[in-house]
Amino acid sequence: MKNISRREATKLIACSSIAAFTIPSMLNAFNTGSKMLKRRIPSTDQPLSVIGLGTWQSFDIGNNSNDRERLSNVLLTIKKHGGQMIDSSPMYGNSEKVVGDLTTKLEIQKDFFYATKVWTTGKQSGIAQMKNSLKTMNRKKMDLMQIHNIVDWKTHVKTLKNWKEKEIIKYWGITHYTNSSHDQLSKIIKTEKPDFVQFNYSIDNRHAEHELISTAVSNNTAIIINRPYNGGSLFKKTKNKPLPEWVKENDINSWGQFFLKYILSNKAINCVIPGTSKPHHALDNMMAGYGILPDDTTRKKMYAYFKNL
Repeated sequence: MKNISRREATKLIACSSIAAFTIPSMLNAFNTGSKMLKRRIPSTDQPLSVIGLGTWQSFDIGNNSNDRERLSNVLLTIKKHGGQMIDSSPMYGNSEKVVGDLTTKLEIQKDFFYATKVWTTGKQSGIAQMKNSLKTMNRKKMDLMQIHNIVDWKTHVKTLKNWKEKEIIKYWGITHYTNSSHDQLSKIIKTEKPDFVQFNYSIDNRHAEHELISTAVSNNTAIIINRPYNGGSLFKKTKNKPLPEWVKENDINSWGQFFLKYILSNKAINCVIPGTSKPHHALDNMMAGYGILPDDTTRKKMYAYFKNL
């Protein structure tokens, strides 16, 4: 099979009913280099792939076989291209269970970095919820447990530190998704030194650059980015508008890759977790973890181009 562009292959996958694991010749046609880019987790120096998967809404499904097959193909696509982090939460309906069910059925449980959250008040309620998350995701040990939207964080942080000492979890962290939370996240990082912080950041929402990102870096806290497409609003702005030709020098072949590579061009970012339920979107997201990242000059040029659309 002759080499094809990423954009062409993505379109072929989108138009095909063939499962991701049955089209190795198409996937191998990408000139993406050997492996996805990884960045090290500051507290342990463990390498982690820069693109992962968010499961809010996208994995909250029932037992419909077609839906589950589609999400199986999402997981297989991510595995194929080196994505590691799968981020979930009890808040996300059935998502934890679907992740656990599918990774078990596909026998790919050991191929991912599992992250979920505690989202309740009270010590015992938090413990019960986290134990249930371990069960539903079919995990004996969770890679990362986070305090969702910093709900009752003073209570849960004690439990998480204890669980880390007991090796029930490897890492602990805190999360939120609004600009108004950034000051509080910074304060918690300074006092409690979490392994991870997760927050919102995108090309049109750079509020985290004011203080939060630098605070995380100076306290050896790894950074996970949610809402990289700002709830999908970025695609509304770029609909039917062409990419600038010069971004191809940075291996950018779609608007999704444009937005993700803009984020990753900030070297402080460890992992971005775009959510999707579609295999061809998962493939497009994964491609942002390959090739050349924009330098500071190109990063500024990307922002200016997007702003002026």
